[in-house]
Amino acid sequence: MITQMKKYTFLVFHREYETFLEQLREVGVVHVTEKAAGMAEDAHLQELLAKADNARKLIAQGAPDQLLQEKAALESRIAATQKEVNKMAIWGDFSAERIAQLKEAGYTLRYFTCPKKLFQEEWGIVVAEQGATVYFVQVNNANEAPEVCQEQYLNEKSAADLQKDVEGLNGLLVAQNARIELWAKENIPALEKQLLEVNQLIDWQRVKLNTTNLVDGSLKLLEGYCPVDQELMLNKMLTTQNVYFQAEDPTPEDDVPIKLSNNKFFRLFEPLTKLYMLPKYGELDLTMFFAPFFMVFFGLCLGDMGYGALIMLALPIFTKLFQLINPEFKSSLVFLFGLSTVICGTLTGTAFGFSLYDIDLPFFQKMKDLLYQDNQSMFYLSLIIGCVQILFGMMLKAVNLAIQLGFKYAISTIGWIILLIAVAVAVLTNSLNSIWFIVSMIIAGCMVLLYNSPGKNIFLNIGLGLWDAYNMVTGLLGDVLSYVRLFALGLSGGILAGVFNSLATGMSPDIPVVGFIVTALIFVIGHGLNLFMNILGSMVHPMRLTFVEFFKNSGYEGGGSPYKPFKK
Repeated sequence: MITQMKKYTFLVFHREYETFLEQLREVGVVHVTEKAAGMAEDAHLQELLAKADNARKLIAQGAPDQLLQEKAALESRIAATQKEVNKMAIWGDFSAERIAQLKEAGYTLRYFTCPKKLFQEEWGIVVAEQGATVYFVQVNNANEAPEVCQEQYLNEKSAADLQKDVEGLNGLLVAQNARIELWAKENIPALEKQLLEVNQLIDWQRVKLNTTNLVDGSLKLLEGYCPVDQELMLNKMLTTQNVYFQAEDPTPEDDVPIKLSNNKFFRLFEPLTKLYMLPKYGELDLTMFFAPFFMVFFGLCLGDMGYGALIMLALPIFTKLFQLINPEFKSSLVFLFGLSTVICGTLTGTAFGFSLYDIDLPFFQKMKDLLYQDNQSMFYLSLIIGCVQILFGMMLKAVNLAIQLGFKYAISTIGWIILLIAVAVAVLTNSLNSIWFIVSMIIAGCMVLLYNSPGKNIFLNIGLGLWDAYNMVTGLLGDVLSYVRLFALGLSGGILAGVFNSLATGMSPDIPVVGFIVTALIFVIGHGLNLFMNILGSMVHPMRLTFVEFFKNSGYEGGGSPYKPFKK
């Protein structure tokens, strides 16, 4: 639900305005109406915003740019030196001094690589062989190597000396990390406090910029919105202030801020609504209407009892994973997703890719008799759920239109609902030729064609109705088929789980301890990867079905701005 708002207008004498704003902020229930102009041009506000951005950046980074750049430079040097170590290692350990002595003695060394099958012994002394490549040294340019060989220019230091350099750089990196940690420990709390103070100054400056000056600045005019359930607190404060105020219901032209107000259960799903966009004021909040569907969608997409149980048992870990999608996700919501997965998983009887219903135990066999659904049944179930949600969305659209515009604007949508229900019932009962079906189709057709665009002439209505009918039929077919993804994701996840189980048992060596370790590693890594990918899919695809198919057929427009009260 959307919290009902009252529009407030405040008129204050300029000498008392600062005191009024202090009291208004203390109450903390008024969302100040922002003006489009003047915000970007205010130098003080832009200075405060830049200061806040810098504080947020430092808090997020954990250190200033200079310390992080020094750390990055060290990491780059370590990577480059380690690369040289790997390059030099194949040439063996040698002394740079010894090479210099040989040069003084008249011996010049050159280093080459060559394909093994093309190498000839007279070209030089073989140092090493790696795969299909020969590494060799030429002394005094004897027997010049052909073009098939590539000359290598080696570091003056040996691999052992370079490795000592790496160890030294690693020590410097440890020290740099210690400096960063120390800086964060000493500065982050102060930065967080500073950010809080700066944000309050930003809010204050924005309110002042959104104030209209009247009578040469002698009077200050401020507009805002207050939730109806918090009006008492605001009015109590206003009676103590020397201020004129007026409270009225918002008009359709007002940009009213949105504050969602759902019960404890549906409030868990509000972050999903915010991922798309908030509803407009006066529009239905669809959170409570899509929440049960979304739970079912997630469970069907993941579709494995073992995975669902694991989510519930390791709730803190999986909550962190879900919060990568939206930080506002609560552990209670993640628990519900896990529970839904367990329940939906009973339809196929799978747990970590194993079929529990293949186990010859009375409990599992009884569960199979009561709940088991094969692939074809799951396919049809996905389509049925899609039809139900789309039809439910159209009902919500009719209610929304009736509330916002009037009943006559909902008649066309109601006609479509009657038509679709009549067709479904007639097909299921084999009564396409019955009188009630023909009458229903005539009534529904008249509602669709004649009330498609109330207020326009009848011929335009019929034309628009026919065009709308074409779009509706083709669109509904595509929308319903989109729900097949519920079946497809559950099926693909189960197949991959079974593949990892086969790999775990098939690739295990016959050595007792080693075999168990290999099996366990493949099982854990394989199922971990499968679970991670399927969780992402089980979030993304239900969101797609909700935001596209359901919201579209519900007539959801959205575009509301969030309620942000002026407060400390």
